[in-house]
Amino acid sequence: MKATKESINGFLSLRKIAIAGASRDKKKFGYAVMEKLKKAGIDIYPVNPNTDVLHGEPCYRSIDLLPEDIDGLLVLTAKAETPGVVEATIKKGIRNIWIQQMSQTPEAIQLAEAGNVNLVTGQCILMHAEPVDSIHKFHRAIKKFFGGLPK
Repeated sequence: MKATKESINGFLSLRKIAIAGASRDKKKFGYAVMEKLKKAGIDIYPVNPNTDVLHGEPCYRSIDLLPEDIDGLLVLTAKAETPGVVEATIKKGIRNIWIQQMSQTPEAIQLAEAGNVNLVTGQCILMHAEPVDSIHKFHRAIKKFFGGLPK
């Protein structure tokens, strides 16, 4: 399943997004994404099995502990964890999943497709969530040049 501009914009329009793989380490990608989405006015729900508070927000130790009204889930986990995260997300009833590039696996994509969810995969959320910083604008321009940007 290929990401489309429509699926990306649909995900980015969600107001309550859980983040599996959220990090408390300011040097990690999972922290940067959480900070960016929070600044964009999105209600974030970090998921990390090792803490109860992250970035000033209550943190959930597993997907099944998330509130019922979550609109979408962003997967930033290691590849080995991604299929289990997708399976738990579908079981929880969350219908919008973004699997960050480098986190996706064929098994996770198959689970999402079988679960009939709105799926974005193979894309970096920081290349699409506005405002885009200069590094990610550069990455987006390169991806567009080589035809890798969704249409």
